[in-house]
Amino acid sequence: MNDRFDYFVVFAEMRTGSNFLETNLNAFDDLACHGEAFNPHFIGYPNKTEILGVTKEARDDDPLKVIGAMRDEPGALRGFRFFHDHDPRALDIALGDPRCAKIILTRNPLDSYVSWKIAQATGQWKLTDVKRRKEARAVFDTQEYLAHVEALQDFQVLLLNRLQTSGQTAFYLAYEDLQSIEAMNGLATWLGVRGRLESLDKSLKPQNPSPISAKVANLDVMEAALAGLDRFNLSRTPNFEPRRGAAVPSYVACVDTALMYLPIRGGPETEVIDWMAALDGVAPGDLATKMNQKQLRQWKRKHPGHRTFTVLRHPAARAHTVFCQRILGTGEGSFLQIRETLRKQFKLPIPGRESKKPWSKADHRAAFEGFLGFVRMNLAGQTAIRVDAAWGTQAQMLSSFGDIVLPDHVLREDELPRMLPLIAGQTGHNAPGQPAKAGADTPFALDDIYDDQLEALISDVYQRDYLLFGFGPYAAI
Repeated sequence: MNDRFDYFVVFAEMRTGSNFLETNLNAFDDLACHGEAFNPHFIGYPNKTEILGVTKEARDDDPLKVIGAMRDEPGALRGFRFFHDHDPRALDIALGDPRCAKIILTRNPLDSYVSWKIAQATGQWKLTDVKRRKEARAVFDTQEYLAHVEALQDFQVLLLNRLQTSGQTAFYLAYEDLQSIEAMNGLATWLGVRGRLESLDKSLKPQNPSPISAKVANLDVMEAALAGLDRFNLSRTPNFEPRRGAAVPSYVACVDTALMYLPIRGGPETEVIDWMAALDGVAPGDLATKMNQKQLRQWKRKHPGHRTFTVLRHPAARAHTVFCQRILGTGEGSFLQIRETLRKQFKLPIPGRESKKPWSKADHRAAFEGFLGFVRMNLAGQTAIRVDAAWGTQAQMLSSFGDIVLPDHVLREDELPRMLPLIAGQTGHNAPGQPAKAGADTPFALDDIYDDQLEALISDVYQRDYLLFGFGPYAAI
């Protein structure tokens, strides 16, 4: 029995060299690769009907049957090749199993795309005899290529994130590594098998060894498309903010009305919750909240036709409210420990809790600017203080909802008087009331200190929210 692994998976894509890798894996006495075991259109190979006695029908019914057969078959460490569009159930099984060895094979996406287009044109997907090689040039399609790159990148990010969060690692191979006997034997060492190769298999031949410029019929179209790509992601807004869980206990649901609110901290939570309570004629405290995932599912089943929504607030208004309520204030809901750390370590110019010193508008402006400077460093991962949901980006909060429930409606705060009654009407309310307008922050309102300089600072700190949600300069509601 292998001390490390029970089976393996090769994560690859078409035209990345996975056939050549499989051929060399099968050249080891103690390794066996069974092709595309979870291709939705066939099992293993186009001309096969089963793997280790498991038919395609049995596999489709339960993918674990194939994995179990590989795991239990003696004589070799067995595995399969897996592409991004194969059975996602098998992907979940393999990624969640630390006894499954993960091999990740990658290739320059332009090379793989051009190779794929040539194979489509010639119908030749493998080459074992150079005399039978068919020749064609690829016709480059910009939108098709962009979709190709996006699919590859999304799958690689998925693999990376799942391996990170489960504390696993993978053996990475590039297309060029497949010609290295040392790399192949290194893979065997990592897999924990004893066999070694003296030479690589020579039965498969490179199909398109020419430079890529000689393999594309419409080279000008390809060059124009590649010139427009941001190859080094220079335009990407860096995001060091930690991924968040779904925070189900923070969700608020009506008792009778089929309506659920997914709050984003720092938004108009009180006003929305009071409006929801009025729909059912109950106190805000009687609404369903602090639910777990099971209770959330039960609420959904009891409320067919339910609607969920969340509310975005302008980053300037949200940051100022959080500053006033959580940092400057010392009452219920304030972050007293973080407040003291910001005062002492980050020299935030706010008074101590017992200070009687008068607080002027200029003091307020300077302290808010100092808080924004801290948030900029905090979101960039440059502080030891947690990135709290109260001042984290709304983009990250919205992303976290998707793990459990997606909002039917993403509203802006200034839309609430018009949109909330419409949503209530979808759930059977003929004359719903309107939500109250959020009160001004204290001790000073944002309007008292706001100017273009402050707007520039806020838009820099919350660049991701401005970009993703299309926020313009702040204007009082």
